[in-house]
Amino acid sequence: MAIIGQKLVQQLKTTGLKATLAQRLDDGFTRFTSGLSWNDVRGVLRGDPPAKPNPRVKPHTEGFWFHIRPTFYHEAVTTLYPTFRLGFLSAWFFVFETITGIYLMIFYTPGPSVAYANMIDIMTNVPFGKFMRDLHRLGAEGMVIITTLHMWRTFITASYKKPRQFTWFTGVILLIITMFLSFSGYLLPWDQLAFWAVTIGTSMADAAPVVGPTVNVLLRGAPEIGAGGLLRFYLMHVLLFPLIGLIFIFVHYYKVVRWGISLPPEMENIGEDTARKVDLTKRVNFMPDILTNELVYVAVMFALLAIGPFTYYAGAPLENHSDPLVTPLHTVAPWYFYWLQGLIKIPHIFPFLPEGSLMAGIDGFFSNVLGITPKTFWGIVVPPLIIVLLLVVPYIDPNPSRRYGQRKIALGLGVFFQLIILYLSLGGIPTGVPLTGFGNVAGDAATEVAQEFIPDEGESLVKEIPYDQLIIGTHDISEAPAVADAPALNKVLKEMHELIVKKMQETNAVRKFYVKDGDSSTNPTGTVTISQLQDNLKSFIITIKYTDKDGAAKQLSKTAWIHKEGGWSH
Repeated sequence: MAIIGQKLVQQLKTTGLKATLAQRLDDGFTRFTSGLSWNDVRGVLRGDPPAKPNPRVKPHTEGFWFHIRPTFYHEAVTTLYPTFRLGFLSAWFFVFETITGIYLMIFYTPGPSVAYANMIDIMTNVPFGKFMRDLHRLGAEGMVIITTLHMWRTFITASYKKPRQFTWFTGVILLIITMFLSFSGYLLPWDQLAFWAVTIGTSMADAAPVVGPTVNVLLRGAPEIGAGGLLRFYLMHVLLFPLIGLIFIFVHYYKVVRWGISLPPEMENIGEDTARKVDLTKRVNFMPDILTNELVYVAVMFALLAIGPFTYYAGAPLENHSDPLVTPLHTVAPWYFYWLQGLIKIPHIFPFLPEGSLMAGIDGFFSNVLGITPKTFWGIVVPPLIIVLLLVVPYIDPNPSRRYGQRKIALGLGVFFQLIILYLSLGGIPTGVPLTGFGNVAGDAATEVAQEFIPDEGESLVKEIPYDQLIIGTHDISEAPAVADAPALNKVLKEMHELIVKKMQETNAVRKFYVKDGDSSTNPTGTVTISQLQDNLKSFIITIKYTDKDGAAKQLSKTAWIHKEGGWSH
């Protein structure tokens, strides 16, 4: 310290305070950037040509972060095609989620007695709390979408072929980690939506032969999800999966540097890989060209995320406090796991065939031949097989060509696989696939009408009616409602009428309103009653009167409580 002090004093005497301070700041800045002075960074941002020797190579050789990035790229991969920058954006979303997640962690405790209250506090009292939570939730879904598109782009351009087989392998692992990162955070709000979605998800593990019950208890921490399960999911979300993801991100990027980014398929000869053999005239340095280009991508993506909570994104939902005694109707897993729920419904994939014989045959095949239940096969055996199939794609594709016209079989199988996933995803939602009916688990007509407009959990058209348009009184559900000064309420009343008419015309006898031909007395009718309960609280009651197939008069009512400051109305 004395020597350092002496040098500082000597420098002050020689160059003066201002020059010494400028020199010291520049030295510190150079150390921070692993070799780039302030003037070098200004040159990068302005797009100036590098000096000789090129100082912009130092961050790649001496820095911690840039050593996983190539120092130069082939000019063919610097445009939007063929990469679309999806790989970079996937990594950026990981960083974005880490930053927003740390902010939320400061105000959150993973305990059943306080977790829900913490979420309320974040959304109401924490500065920018609701905004950061919306960003975190929106970013999580964006990360799943971008990572999936990145994998799909890699498959389309055959960039998984030799010598990048292991790069593809690590990419599949990262896709899985991305999905489980998002799913593990699903439970943390500790509301009904989170509690029951995770309960259903973890219950699938119970179907695994031999180890199923043990795995289920390990995930939940007890036979039912409670304090142990919440803590486990919290630790997986903030520690285990991020750590595994970070390791594989570095391995993945190392492989990209090692083999280079594959060129567009039409630029290479069949069976050759020339990505690393870049002529000097075709090289594009990472700095400034690629770096500044990526900064623009980051700015655009952040802008899209930032305006989301105020425009196209309604916000991260927070439903009623978790209640293990009340199961919400039509509880589903996160949308990116709809296909998994669809898989479990596979035995019902042909609803237009004779149900009894088909089901008996399927159940008999699984029970007598395979020795397992259909739920175990489709829910436990098939998903890992799909993952293994993705992992080994580079090793089972014998075609050496990457050109689109010479990969018709592979591309056809890829499109077929995506269509199957889409079909299963549609089957995973309660209403099922529109044309075939696969996956439809809807209940009776009156319940479904009420559920459509007042769901047990989640958003609804009723909740989005402006508070001042919730006119006190009883209003008929009709084709042309005319409630004064309430266009939004009139729209909902009309849509209720249209859904009732649709349910009258359905062919499924269980899920339609029973109406005798020529007998208008059996037509279902409905009303909406809005009451003022407190100064800022109203009740919205849907009442549907109908006649069942035995001629008995029935009535169903469902209530929503809407607060003026509830945050649903736009």
